[in-house]
Amino acid sequence: MSTIPATDLRPQLSSWATRLSPPQAAGLAAGLAVLGLSSIRSTALFLWGMWTTDALKSIGMMIPLVSFILILRAWRSLGWEMNGSWWGMAILAVTIAAVHLRDQAILIFVLSPQWNIYLPPHSLVAFAYVSGVVLLFGGTKLYRAALFPIILMWFVNPVPHIFNVFVDLPLQRVSAHVARAFAMALGQPLTPDQMRLMFTPNFGMFIAPGCNGIRGAVTMGFISLVAGYVYRFRWYVHASIVAGAVLLGYVFNFARLCLLVIYYIIALRFTWLQNKAKLADYIIGGCLFLGATFLLFHVVRRFGDSTRRAAPETQEMEEPSQGSRLFVRIRFAVMAMIAVFGCYGTARAVMHDIGGDAAQTRTSPTSPGAFPERIGGYSLVRTWNETLVTGPLLFHWAEYAPADGGTHISLGVSPVLGSHDTLICHSARGEDPLWRDQLTVEMANHVSVGFSAALYNNGAVQYLEATTICSGSKCGEYSNDRRHFGFVYSKPDPHALFSQDPQRPIPILLKAETLDTTMLPEVARVKLSADMTEFLSAADLDALLQPYRRR
Repeated sequence: MSTIPATDLRPQLSSWATRLSPPQAAGLAAGLAVLGLSSIRSTALFLWGMWTTDALKSIGMMIPLVSFILILRAWRSLGWEMNGSWWGMAILAVTIAAVHLRDQAILIFVLSPQWNIYLPPHSLVAFAYVSGVVLLFGGTKLYRAALFPIILMWFVNPVPHIFNVFVDLPLQRVSAHVARAFAMALGQPLTPDQMRLMFTPNFGMFIAPGCNGIRGAVTMGFISLVAGYVYRFRWYVHASIVAGAVLLGYVFNFARLCLLVIYYIIALRFTWLQNKAKLADYIIGGCLFLGATFLLFHVVRRFGDSTRRAAPETQEMEEPSQGSRLFVRIRFAVMAMIAVFGCYGTARAVMHDIGGDAAQTRTSPTSPGAFPERIGGYSLVRTWNETLVTGPLLFHWAEYAPADGGTHISLGVSPVLGSHDTLICHSARGEDPLWRDQLTVEMANHVSVGFSAALYNNGAVQYLEATTICSGSKCGEYSNDRRHFGFVYSKPDPHALFSQDPQRPIPILLKAETLDTTMLPEVARVKLSADMTEFLSAADLDALLQPYRRR
């Protein structure tokens, strides 16, 4: 097959890629890829919310941008070749379908009470989407050249929950021990609380999880990881630099804590400094991080390979056939359809959000929930809203009491959360279920609904929780009792899977509790399950959820 230099081929590419030069065609492909993110908007919105509300994970915001730039850099070194593969289209189709299924249902793989994996994980979605786009337009050659930035997309969630449980919290105790030991070495008496360093009854510092250096260590690690790739370090040099950068972040954090201890001791003698301790922490931490960054870049440049191979000015490219030109146009058309499909769904969701219908008023944190006055032999006692500290609504709640004065049942409906499993929330608070299994109840409309049930004892009350999720008129959530791992899942409404309806599944949470915390878990489970089954057998979930559905 004849080959010609890339510089001679560029005029021909004008007609090959819809009359655009190679850089322009690559720019168009990149723009369509960005617009195509709307087809996985639930993942994009989740990640954005995580980055903007969790300071520990905010560094993940930079990962997509850095990956995007590095992929374009690799593509440029290949002369903007568009030798795509249809495997990219297959990966994109599977990814979009999996996200759409997750939006309409719930599927959680439970490894332990502290470790739950939402399927598909958001990191996997980001990785698969970028992999599909790169293969669709650049083919396997670009995929190999851009493998590092593609894998980098896996770290859009830089600190997963399991890391918080097994690494973050232990480091908090280590940091508190170092700060306490340093203060006592300076002759400063402290209170017995291991996490609080109280220099006086009203003046002290709390070693919170954010004080353990994990943010600085993760940031330094990612900086060194990308720098090593750009400078083409050998693998053992690269690994050493990354490990040293993470260690440097921790060392400088310990220095920050020690300097802050010195500041507090000084503030004991100059009381006007006491109300400026938070600002002092920011200044000390910022200066130390800046110094650590300069030191890291000095080491990176010192070990940089000055003989990096430059990208060739001209390359040998195969002259595209007439069929190849057609395939390029088809790939652009396919990506444009994905972008239009996603943007259309996003626009419909936005229009529903601003439409002002009656159901949407239920999502306001101050609006009361709509609950019937009676459900069978149970009467409505009170209603309230559960919100985040920052204000957004989580659940509308209603408490029902039986006529005979037995166990009260609390019913929660969330019109905003979508698929949700309470096990994750409990594990984040360090609460493990005493029992967990399936609870199936025949409702008032003679439809059997599956609930995922769990029993907890927090020392003050012993309570049974039952959760399910309703998509359209179909409700059900299923789980299995296990010691180590298992699944929690729901069955989506088939109609919703093949529609662009932005209606989210609606989670339902029920609680039945007893103040007798000494009751054996087996006895409490049987009693509370019977009370909850009696309540649910008189309820019609389809009618109950009508006020919360979008019209």
